[in-house]
Amino acid sequence: MKNKSIHEACLYLELSNHAEDKILPLHTSIVLFLMSYCESTSINVFMVPNEDSASNLLWRKGVPANIPINILSQQELPPVVKSCRLPALVEKDGNFCRAGLAVVLRHIIWRTCETDCNRKDVSELLGFKKTCLKACAEVSQWTRLCEISIPLAVEGFVKDLSDQRVTIPPEILHLELKLGEPVRIHNDDKIRRQKLQLLSKESNKEFIESGSERSLGCFSDGRADAPGGRKKENRDTDMDSLELKTALSKLTVEQVPAVTNREQSCIRKVKTTDLPPLEHIFAEGLYFTLTDMVLLPCLHYFFVSLGDCRDETLKTLPLLARWYQRVQEVSGVKKAAASCDIHLLNLCAPSPSSAVAVSSSCEPKNDKDETTDFHFRGGPRPTMNKLEENGISANFTSHPYPSWSLDWGNLPVAVNPIEGSLSSERALRKQQQLDNIISIVTKQANPGDTIVDFCSGGGHVGIVLAHTLPLCQVILVENKEESLIRAKDRCDDLKLNNIWFIQANLDYFTGPFEIGVALHACGVATDMVIDHCKKAQAAFVISPCCYGFIQNTVKFSFPRSQKFRSILSYKEHMILCRFADQTAVHLPPERKIIGKKCMGLVDLDRACSAEESGYTAYVSSMEPNSCSPKNNLIVGSLSSRHLNLIA
Repeated sequence: MKNKSIHEACLYLELSNHAEDKILPLHTSIVLFLMSYCESTSINVFMVPNEDSASNLLWRKGVPANIPINILSQQELPPVVKSCRLPALVEKDGNFCRAGLAVVLRHIIWRTCETDCNRKDVSELLGFKKTCLKACAEVSQWTRLCEISIPLAVEGFVKDLSDQRVTIPPEILHLELKLGEPVRIHNDDKIRRQKLQLLSKESNKEFIESGSERSLGCFSDGRADAPGGRKKENRDTDMDSLELKTALSKLTVEQVPAVTNREQSCIRKVKTTDLPPLEHIFAEGLYFTLTDMVLLPCLHYFFVSLGDCRDETLKTLPLLARWYQRVQEVSGVKKAAASCDIHLLNLCAPSPSSAVAVSSSCEPKNDKDETTDFHFRGGPRPTMNKLEENGISANFTSHPYPSWSLDWGNLPVAVNPIEGSLSSERALRKQQQLDNIISIVTKQANPGDTIVDFCSGGGHVGIVLAHTLPLCQVILVENKEESLIRAKDRCDDLKLNNIWFIQANLDYFTGPFEIGVALHACGVATDMVIDHCKKAQAAFVISPCCYGFIQNTVKFSFPRSQKFRSILSYKEHMILCRFADQTAVHLPPERKIIGKKCMGLVDLDRACSAEESGYTAYVSSMEPNSCSPKNNLIVGSLSSRHLNLIA
């Protein structure tokens, strides 16, 4: 049944000249491939060419015939899209934008299922609990690998390919290693017991009768030769059959295949830890998901670009080669690929036993690892004493406007936090938190300024700012769609026309702005917001949260400032972060005091880092302190000296 209530949206895709046989950027190819698979027709598609590709018409070969395409120059883009990296999708009213590959792809799937509720194959692309590629790339290594790292690696490989020697990108090697890891899926016990029963049928009857640890171990990895002399390759084929049928059944109305005969008692008694692991059929395990849709165009162009070196290279990538062949067995994939001018290859994948071993050094560096510090002493006090010995302590600057407050009683109901589904007690505390931030922002803001509410959630900060500063443009940037939709509904009630909503990871927002704010930005999100503000040379008012989630990432390392790095190791800084979370109301007063000092030191490091970039920055506390256990504020603006240098 078709749902006609879906309003048309506009999708903007990048068009650039990367190689003679691949005009479309990979992100654009991936989006069109998914749209073809979903048979999506409710979205207006605009190609945005760069100067080199504007006159080249070869790109039309990669566009499905049933998707009308319009050409739009970068100057003609809607203002909200100009603030984002492509791909970007804008709703009909023009102020709600979704930007970034994963966000756009997930929304295309949602629109397809809303239009046709019978597309089970499409809805299953979102995976268990509909969370496939939902975690933002800034914190999820898997999302970053699939959404950003592999497409960039393949584009770089195709562009710089030399005929003399093929060096496989480390991102591709890392994906090969991931496919070799045991599959972890929800409630996999039943399928693993089915696998054990099939294995037992291929083995000597003594396996069933004895149940010995030696015999069980023979099948624990699903690969070892059976005692009966069965060839390993044949056994692999049988196991592929079970796991592949299980995988493909998820895309149809069929149920997961079951073994006809009831499991024998010895199999039912096997401990879960002793069951054979499930092997990858698709990228995330047994089931075909959005991740496979993202990776297929990437790996296809990688395999095509190998040319005469393909067979030799595949010896290092047997699991990826097998994955590439399996994906083609999914109904609709070949048709969608052909419509996008992706002519899938028929690879002869070597068996894993004959493959060249991939070094574990191909895995990305674990940022948590560091050289052992033999002088390290545990607990927060030694670390705090070490800082004090170097003249650093948790000093807080007084809040510049401690008694400032909005007249909440005379504000429209939709502005009040209680409208955001909060209890009256929580709404009061939220009002106090907002007063602390808005009092500073209103003193900094000038008419015509753009203010960005990062990690905006339901828009508590941004909505109040848009209402109280009607001459400023306010932008809400948030990764969670549900939160932004709630915020938009409130703004529609208020009829605000100076606010935009952008569902995207922070990296996909690229627009200029004068002030950045964030209320309770979790973990490294605080550092991401500060970094964004520094790049835009914008002032910031940020309330951090979830210090215990702070850790080194691909983009950030701790301590942040040179001042702290010269004194503390990463491990010592992490001690401060862990104890900074010890400020909950129910904790003993002495413990909360230590937690507050640790919070102050962690945020002082962040403020020092901003100062090293030419900012004037300080750490303050919200008033009253009881408005939140996480009541720190980091406030920064470019120093007058730095502004003069820029001028």
